[in-house]
Amino acid sequence: AQPAAELLDAVLPQTGKARRVGITGVPGAGKSTLIDALGMHLVRDRGERVAVLSIDPSSPVSGGSLLGDKTRMARLAVEPMAFVRPSPARGPLGGVAPRTREAILLCEAAGFDTVFVETVGVGQSEIAVRQMTDCFVLLLLAGAGDELQGVKRGIVEMADILAITKADGANREAAARARSDYAGAMQLFPPAEDRWSPPVLTTSALEGEGIHELWAAVLAHQTHAEASGRRLARRREQAVAWMRELVTTGLGRALTAEPGVAAVVADYETRVAEFKISAVSAANEVIRRCLRRG
Repeated sequence: AQPAAELLDAVLPQTGKARRVGITGVPGAGKSTLIDALGMHLVRDRGERVAVLSIDPSSPVSGGSLLGDKTRMARLAVEPMAFVRPSPARGPLGGVAPRTREAILLCEAAGFDTVFVETVGVGQSEIAVRQMTDCFVLLLLAGAGDELQGVKRGIVEMADILAITKADGANREAAARARSDYAGAMQLFPPAEDRWSPPVLTTSALEGEGIHELWAAVLAHQTHAEASGRRLARRREQAVAWMRELVTTGLGRALTAEPGVAAVVADYETRVAEFKISAVSAANEVIRRCLRRG
């Protein structure tokens, strides 16, 4: 851990300049395919360097991951101006990998102009990526029973941009209706702190439609966030939250590594498993004893 910390401290002055864009959505929404089209637009039309950090789900049984996102980014994966790195989720909730934040900083230090973070795609609770990016893009499918989710608080409310994907062929009309439904639903939410109104777009990575418009929306959001000071404030909040998360995790590991603490935890685990004490009471007692030991 110490060498990694020293490396991050060394490159820190070269970080912070790239756009950080989180892409999430339900499985099958076409996240990888859309990023491939969006990335090629940035590389070929705008001359930018693009990094993609994609997160693949890990098996709860074997712990393995397919890491197949590169196969769905066939053009971008072989583009000299792009870097595509699939990583296994390895258990953490929120759709991101344990070292995604570190990878973002390293990509920025390497000079990439835009860093995309593609999440696993597991549903409304997948909001961890918002805590590490500047712009949070939610991809949605028309006709998949998701339209009503637009009136619920959750991941939809936290999105900076919404895009209805696969708006082509026989699905074009349904996508237009879904866009209208979501645009109306967004009006029900209270205004954001920086007064940004999330746009709802339709895209087709297959036909290349809506890709330029989606990126224009990302740039518009960045301009708005910089003008309001929200972009810098958001990054400050994210850095502090990351530190607190690491402190909590580190303290937990350090405590359970102590032989005396491990014995106490094992004792209470047995009592909880035998239903002699509730998990809440056991946790409180373990914490109390650990603090007293300190």
